[in-house]
Amino acid sequence: MKNIAMLGCGAVGALYGSRLHKLLGKEHVCFLVDEERKKRYLQEGIYLNDQTAPFRYCTPEEAPVADLVILATKNHHQDAAITMLQPVVGPNTAILSLLNGIESERTLSQVFGKEKVLYSFAVGLNSTHVGNRITYTKEGRIVFGEKSDEKTERVREISTLFDNAGISYVVPENIERELWNKFMLNTAYNTISGLLSATYGDLGQDPVWLLAQKVCKEVQAVAKAEGVLLPDSLIEENHRIVTSLGFTGKTSMCQDMEAGRKTENQWFSGTVIRLGKVHGIPTPTCEVLSALVEARENISLRLAQVQ
Repeated sequence: MKNIAMLGCGAVGALYGSRLHKLLGKEHVCFLVDEERKKRYLQEGIYLNDQTAPFRYCTPEEAPVADLVILATKNHHQDAAITMLQPVVGPNTAILSLLNGIESERTLSQVFGKEKVLYSFAVGLNSTHVGNRITYTKEGRIVFGEKSDEKTERVREISTLFDNAGISYVVPENIERELWNKFMLNTAYNTISGLLSATYGDLGQDPVWLLAQKVCKEVQAVAKAEGVLLPDSLIEENHRIVTSLGFTGKTSMCQDMEAGRKTENQWFSGTVIRLGKVHGIPTPTCEVLSALVEARENISLRLAQVQ
C-alpha cells in the first residue's frame, strides 16, 4: 500500500499521517482538504509537539486514487468527508475509519461497499489540541480488522505498513466487541469528563465511578440487543485505564466543550438512546447526560455570539 489518503488533520489524523509521511514521503501521502482549508494550512501550518508538520494537502480533484484511506474527522463532518472521498476511492481501496462511535463503518459500507471497509478505531492517544498546535504525551494505537475477523491479505498489508511506519496497532480476535467496548468507554467517560471539565485523574472518584457504571450498563443492554456481549470485566478495566492517565490530560469531548466546539454527543449518548428506543430498552442515564451536554453546548454558542 503506497498511496495513502488521510482525511482529518486533528490529533488522530495528524499523528498517524506524520508517521506515514515519514515512511513514504509526501508524494505518497496526502491530506484531503477543500481549497479554503488548504490555503489556511499552507499559510498557518500545523504544529506537532512544536514542530511544523511537512504535510501535502490535496483537494479531491488533485489526489490520486488511494490504496488506503484513513478517515479521522469528527462524526459531524462525516457527510462532507464522504463527498470528498468519492474521487479517491477505487475498486481496490481499503478504508479505515477512526471515527468515534459504532456507526461510521455501517455508513461507509452503504456508500462505498462493505468489501472496502475495515472496522477500526484509535485508543490510548493522549493529546492537547489548541488552534493549529497539537501536543502529544501518549501516542496510543490503532485497533482494526475485518468485520468477519478473518486475517485477510489486506489486514496483513496494513499491518506491515504500520510496522514499517512505527504505528502501534492491534488486530484483535473480535473487532466488533472491541469497537463496542471503545464506544462504551467514550459514552461514559467523554460525556462525564466534558460536563465536569475533568482531567482523567479527576474521574477516579466514587461518584464518577457510580455514574459511569450506570452509563455502561445501558450500553451493555443495547449492545446485547445488537448481538454484542460486553462482560462486566470490561467496565472495570475501562475505569482503571482511564483514571490511570493522570491529571494533565483530558478527553476529546472535554477539550471540545472548553473550546466551545460542537461535541460528538449525538454519537455517544445519542446513539445509546436511539438504539434503546429501537429495542425497547430504557436509557435514563444517557438521556439525562445527553440533555446536559446539549444545554451546555447551547450556552457555549450563546457566549461565543456575544463575544
